[in-house]
Amino acid sequence: MTTVDELARRTHEAFGRVRSDLEDLVRIPSVSSPAFDQAHVRASAEAVAALLRDAGMPQVDVLEVELPDGGKGRPAVVAHRPGPDGAPTVLLYAHHDVQPPGDPAGWTSDPFEPTQRGERLYGRGAADDKAGIMAHVGALRVLGDELAVGVTVFVEGEEEIGSPTFTPFLQAYRDRLEADVIVVADSSNWKVGVPALTTSLRGLVDCEVEVRVLGHAVHSGMFGGPVLDAVTLMSRLVATLHDDNGDVAVAGLASRDEADVDYPEDQFRSDAAGWTATASPAPARSPPACGRKPAFSVIRPRRRPRRGRRAPATATSPLFVVQRRDQAGHSAVTASSTGPPNIPEWTACPSTRTSTSQSTRPRSDVVRAGTPTFQLLESATTMTSASRRSR
Repeated sequence: MTTVDELARRTHEAFGRVRSDLEDLVRIPSVSSPAFDQAHVRASAEAVAALLRDAGMPQVDVLEVELPDGGKGRPAVVAHRPGPDGAPTVLLYAHHDVQPPGDPAGWTSDPFEPTQRGERLYGRGAADDKAGIMAHVGALRVLGDELAVGVTVFVEGEEEIGSPTFTPFLQAYRDRLEADVIVVADSSNWKVGVPALTTSLRGLVDCEVEVRVLGHAVHSGMFGGPVLDAVTLMSRLVATLHDDNGDVAVAGLASRDEADVDYPEDQFRSDAAGWTATASPAPARSPPACGRKPAFSVIRPRRRPRRGRRAPATATSPLFVVQRRDQAGHSAVTASSTGPPNIPEWTACPSTRTSTSQSTRPRSDVVRAGTPTFQLLESATTMTSASRRSR
């Protein structure tokens, strides 16, 4: 049996090539957002397929799932190497697509030209998640023919846009992806130099909530005060989601016992981009709460209309909540007896994916005043399974 020291020696020898291949992947601008050239995503998938073939995977394919309306998902790479008779199969997961680079002024160097500064390699995808791809490839290279298990590799190409065709892909290629163990290379360590295994992650439910106050916008100089505008009422609604300690005020969401990890608060503050006690309460409990407690986040609140000095008639806010599981194993969002704060009419719009543009479009379901706040969210998040994703 190969010793740990021997594996360490091989890994050290292989590291230079692993890094070089990682840099080549980073140079491919594989942004999966539909506003960008998807030819680069295809090029990225082909590059990953070539790396896996070179690492000794005999069966490697670039696959897309075809949808009923004629659309297709982003290209994914599926590779397989059979193990000895009766051996289990391990599935290695990563993704080769990346986020858009954003404002160039926010970069010190070209986002698609990997650049070393200190002990870090900077570039879009250098960590998330092309490093994950190369972790798998590097391990396959180091182990060579000494694998005692079957190995399947699944590298998807649309993780950064919410994996809109993830479920139909799994359904279409279930036989090829069947495995006994899954290793996901898309997480992080507590700190550099300390190996870690993430054994579970919080699930996710998303929906869009719209508040309607009036039939149309009115002038704030005439009606401001007696008539609270939609943004104010949305703010009051959002404020009910957390208590004064910063905990999620939704009954029934699951929590776990505190993990036995060494994650000092000062390290948490640094990792959280300079988080301070003024940003949110309960600083002493925040580091362990990251993995064991539910979270409720509001993304991109906005209002309509956008012109004039008028009290807006509507306000829209996408919400993200973590799932719980009841004793029967069903995912749900638990209802609360707390109702909306005197809101005449409000709407929950769960995110639905469209196979042609892979974008998120809201679907409305109007709920009248008096409906409990989280019963509304429950109805919103259960209207379509496409709005759910659990990992």
